[in-house]
Formats: sequence, structure tokens, C-alpha cells
Amino acid sequence: MAVLAATTGGALSAPAAAEGEPPPGQVDFPTHCPAPQEAGLPPADGPTTARITVDNPAPQVGDTVTVTYQVVRTPALNPVGGELPADVLTPTGRILLAGAQSGEVTVVGAKRNDPVPAGAALPAVTMTGTFTVTAPGETTLAPGGYTLHTGHLLDLDTTCTADAASAAPVSARLTATGLPTANLRSVFLGAAQGRPGARVKVTAAGFPPGAAVTVAGRAGAAETADRVSATADELGRALVELPVTDRATTAVIAYEGGAWSARQGSGPAAYTVIDAAPPPSAATQKVTATVEAGVLGMTQTGEDITLGAVPYGDGGAAPGRIGTVTVTDARGGPAGWSLIGKVTDFTGPGGIRIPGASLSWTPRCVAAEGSRSTCTPGSAGVVGPEGALLASTPDAPLVGGTFTIDATVTLRVPPYTPPGAYTAVLTLTLS
Repeated sequence: MAVLAATTGGALSAPAAAEGEPPPGQVDFPTHCPAPQEAGLPPADGPTTARITVDNPAPQVGDTVTVTYQVVRTPALNPVGGELPADVLTPTGRILLAGAQSGEVTVVGAKRNDPVPAGAALPAVTMTGTFTVTAPGETTLAPGGYTLHTGHLLDLDTTCTADAASAAPVSARLTATGLPTANLRSVFLGAAQGRPGARVKVTAAGFPPGAAVTVAGRAGAAETADRVSATADELGRALVELPVTDRATTAVIAYEGGAWSARQGSGPAAYTVIDAAPPPSAATQKVTATVEAGVLGMTQTGEDITLGAVPYGDGGAAPGRIGTVTVTDARGGPAGWSLIGKVTDFTGPGGIRIPGASLSWTPRCVAAEGSRSTCTPGSAGVVGPEGALLASTPDAPLVGGTFTIDATVTLRVPPYTPPGAYTAVLTLTLS
């Protein structure tokens, strides 16, 4: 079911088109409109002329799309015995979604109409609503049934439904694109230094199972002669020993394909070749002090996130904040890092779901005094099951430091979501 939201407003007539040509997306479909029982009138059968438009025909997953349903002509008649006054007609309706995303969108129109003579057809109406895009691909929109409520003398509802033998034709289409996926490939070293020829244990992770993985040495942006190949296992890992013989090697990388790329390769892990030069013949001694590289890791305060409550019926924004994350980068190499967040759908009573794409956040990142790297927070926006960037630091000749990261979060709860607790899992991945 699409996330439902309704607004009011809009013109009462269809936009102008070239004479003799209907506007794009205008369709006709047979409808059956029984008169209210109190009116004592026979049912009205005939074609409804309708048009659906969207404000964004090419959204991304997680975007909110506004839809407009115009009933240009209806067979439904004035249900009162005399003239229907102005501004007493309220329309509501349904738009049917199919294709990449299915469900219904509820739309509502303003109480705005010209007077309608006794026995005349009810006027054109415009209804609007919104829904959240939850799947990539093409989604079609077709007009569904609609109700024309009149509030003069009596409250009367004239409900028009599509002929059961022939569904309403498609009136509008949109094509959604998915959110970009994060590159989770990474490389870990069993030792951060060694003499020329040392065999370094390397773990390459985050690759597609069965992928051909190249593990290589790097000096700056160029690869060195140190290189081995392996195949990722069912967990996406490749475990190898890399003989490091090139004294120019300052880091180790892993990648798919013929050459390293930011999309299919890991960030570099720092490595130092310690030169084993013979001692001088003079009565001198070489004094060497080694700064050992550490690891990249993170901790987080707290365990669960409790969002604010929203009232039943109104729906709205449920605010909250993630537990503060502390990232420590003690590797001492040239590779930056990224922290990615993903969230599952929210599950509530009776299996009712709120899409994970309804959760958005505004990240914040602060580097501790003395840190070599600058920390950049991710963009404010949708988290969702595809994931979003919480924070990152760039590659540089020498990186490292301690970084404090947090984010405010907001869950958009649709109107009339059944009461109860809705729970999802937010996963943070550091690489």
C-alpha cells in the first residue's frame, strides 16, 4: 500500500488544450453512479472523463510525489430537489498504482463549486494527494472511484465506481530511480610494516561472492610490482599472502576488474617497508624508532532509539536522535573512511509496515583537536534500506584522528497508521 496523504485546493476545470485535442493523459472510462437513497433518483451511468498528473515524473526512491486527479466530466447528477448552492461540494477519490509500486493513493478536493441547477450534472472537480516512492522502475497511475459529497439541506454522498468489466485506463506514468549504493569494499593487513620480501597476510572484504579480486601494493596513486590474485568466498572475502618486495610500496589495495577504481576498489591500507641496510663500518650506530600503526574502529553510546509519538489520524513526523558514534582512525596511512547507515522497514501490530525510506536524518560530525583529517557529515535526507552516508573523511598523504558523529532522525508516519509500536533496525557500517 502506498503511503497516503491528502491535501486540498486546485482549480475546478481541466487545463486548456489545442482545440479538438484532449490534454495529455485525459481518459474516459464507464462509471456507475447510484444516487443517494434520500434523493429518490435513479442511478446515473455513463463515461467519466478524467486526468491524472504528477509533479515529478522521474523521482528517486524515498521522494514524495504530489498527484492531481481531475474529474473533467461526470454522469452524476445534482441529488437535491432544487438548485445546489455554491461551495457545498467536497470530492474525494482514489488513484490506483501498478507496476514497480502498487497500491492506492487517497486524494481530496476543496469545497469549491459554482451553483448547480436542479437535475443538472455535477461540476468538474480537482483532488490532490501525495505518496512516497518505495521501488525503482515504472509505476502507472489510473483513476479509481470517487465520491461527491454535498452538504446542503442534507449530507448526501454520490459515489461513482468504474464499470467492473473494464478497468480505468492508465492516465499517468512515472519512472523512479534507486538510491546510489555504497562501496563497502575494504582491505585489512595482518601487519603494517615489514622487511623487503615479507609475506603480509591480507583480508579483502565486501566483494561480491565469486568475484576475481586483485591485491596489490601502491606507492601514492600508482601501483607497485607487488601483486596477487584470489577469488572472493561466499562471504565476499579473499584471504591472501602478499609478498612485499618493492621498497616503494607504502599501502595495499584490493579491487575487481583490470584496474583499481573508486567504485570497485577498496581504500588503501598503509604499509611500511623497513629497509634492512647493513650497519656502517664506522663506529656509529643507527637508532631507529618505529611508530606502529593502529586500527580503524568505532564505538557508540546507548543501545535503542526511541522516537517521539505522533497522534493517530494526523500522522506526521516522529523525531529522535541516534546514539553518539566515536570513530578512531589510528592507521596512519593515506586512506580515509566512510560510515554508512541502512534501516529496515518499520514493523508494527498485525504486520503493518512503514517503509524504511520514510526515515530521514541530518548528520553532524566533529573532529577532535589535533586530528589530521577533516570530517564531513553526510547529506540530510532519506536513510532507507539502500543506505546513506552518515560521515566520512577523505584520502590524504597522512590521515587519522578521533571523530564524534551524531544525527537527528525523523520518521514520517502516514495519517491513520494503526496505533502501536513500530520497530526497525538501523545498521551502521564503517569502512
